[in-house]
Amino acid sequence: MTSEDDASTLPRRQLGRFLRETREGQGLSIDQAARLAELSKSGLHRIETAQVAKVKIREIRALCETFGVPVDETSRVLKLAEQAQVKSWHAAFDGLYSDSTFNMYVGLAAAARQLIAYHEIVLGLLQTADYARALIGSFYRDSDPEDIERRVELRLKRQAVITRKSDPVKLELLLHESALHRVVGSPRIMAVQLRHLAEISKLPNISLRIHPFASGCAWGVLHGPVVILEFGTDAKGQPVEPPLAYFEGNGKPDLYLEHADDVRRYHDIASAIRSMALDETHTRDLLRRAARSYTA
Repeated sequence: MTSEDDASTLPRRQLGRFLRETREGQGLSIDQAARLAELSKSGLHRIETAQVAKVKIREIRALCETFGVPVDETSRVLKLAEQAQVKSWHAAFDGLYSDSTFNMYVGLAAAARQLIAYHEIVLGLLQTADYARALIGSFYRDSDPEDIERRVELRLKRQAVITRKSDPVKLELLLHESALHRVVGSPRIMAVQLRHLAEISKLPNISLRIHPFASGCAWGVLHGPVVILEFGTDAKGQPVEPPLAYFEGNGKPDLYLEHADDVRRYHDIASAIRSMALDETHTRDLLRRAARSYTA
């Protein structure tokens, strides 16, 4: 959690990332874009890298006009710019997009270099289509089938960040054993999902380890699912962006912890779970045995 005197960096980071990607998509250099929007090069650089002390709405509007951002999307960008000035660590939890399937976490995960996750159901990045469909359909029970399928498709597309051949995101998943026994969809869906985990965990950028029931509770508490996002370092060894701990809201606002002490605490919790988890080989063996149990 940020201090009372500091606004959250999250909206600024999301805003800067969107503007940078939009500028690059238009084929504009930072010099050209700054000149067209009547900003200084250094000023635009600070906006794109979330280093600006105070976001100016008129500058963001000028950049949106320069890049030809549609009116409805410009409105969401300006709302995000307003939230960038809010002194709240959970500001802009919905991110740039009004559709909850495109929230802030999606952009952050795509920009991350490493994700360390503890979960009690299969993480979205490793879900099969049927497993995802069963979960999404249960949560959005009043949505029409086309909307459900759109959400499933988007979830599967996001998995490219860990499966792409060029510079994939590193993923460490500490998965509680309960996920193997909590039936999502049907036994057939579970069997396919668990076999998928056993296979995809062979990728060099993915580490999957089961935290067994027999290991008890790390630190003596049930702390719940968390994802730690690391963004790598620059040529000087400095963090590109500060790390975060993310907690999915499940119908409530998503939560992000930015303070270094908070993130360190969850690194320590992950380390404790890691020390109690099965190794990768025994994890795959357990996944395959569990998968067979659903087809027996």
